[in-house]
Amino acid sequence: RAEATARTRQEKEQQEAEVSAVEDSFAVREAAAAPPPEEEGGFDEELTLAGEDGDWVVRFEQSFNVFLTDTVIFILDILYRDRDYARFFVLETIARVPYFAFISVLHLYETFGWSRRADNIKVHFAESMNEFHHLLIMEALGGNSVWLDRFLARFSAFFYYFVTVGMYMLSPRMAYHFSECVERHAYSTYDKFLKLNGEELKKLPAPEVAVNYYMNEDLYMFDEFQTSRAPNSRRPKVDNLYDVFVNVRDDEAEHCKTMKACQTHETLRSPHAVQSSIEADAE
Repeated sequence: RAEATARTRQEKEQQEAEVSAVEDSFAVREAAAAPPPEEEGGFDEELTLAGEDGDWVVRFEQSFNVFLTDTVIFILDILYRDRDYARFFVLETIARVPYFAFISVLHLYETFGWSRRADNIKVHFAESMNEFHHLLIMEALGGNSVWLDRFLARFSAFFYYFVTVGMYMLSPRMAYHFSECVERHAYSTYDKFLKLNGEELKKLPAPEVAVNYYMNEDLYMFDEFQTSRAPNSRRPKVDNLYDVFVNVRDDEAEHCKTMKACQTHETLRSPHAVQSSIEADAE
């Protein structure tokens, strides 16, 4: 019993060290034009915003989003309790949708001359490309091998698109918060998967699509969706399948930060645009 207790304490300390290392890896760049730094406590903190419509509106929006997210998670837990790769395939199919919806609405507003937010469109496109490569990775791992899973994922994505478009037109802040909730769940899901299957994943090779994506010489779009980082500040390694899921998990954390920044900044800045401004000021 004493050995089991000591082993449990050691595993708990190791998990805490891993979580701390992950949180430390998401350093916010120090720049005048950068978004405000993350609140202490990591991604499990509740988001608190003060909007012009009053705090009760923000609380209602966030409470509705949390309820909707929890409902979807409950359904996924029932359908994919012991089928991780199929669950990840469904998650990544759905995760791409909000960014496409945001771009659609922004294009519409731009067409009618109501607003022009090129940086927002650029960042959201980069986010959709990142999620697209996550989807390719899950397909390479066999997550889409069952027809019913493919149907459920694609039908849900189709429905989710129109819900997100309507929500974004009603309240961009609410739509961004809902997307943050989804990304927060994705981060937690991958983090739990890594803790439970870490040793086994380290023995498996990385899919070719993951190697091609993360080790590509041109990572401009990879840097573009990480608005809390300076370009070229994050270059993942891909030695095995464990590294792949670490990278995917860390990508979701960056999406979460970007969605949070979108709720507090009326106009989002492209990381490359911010860097260019800083370099121009330095000159």
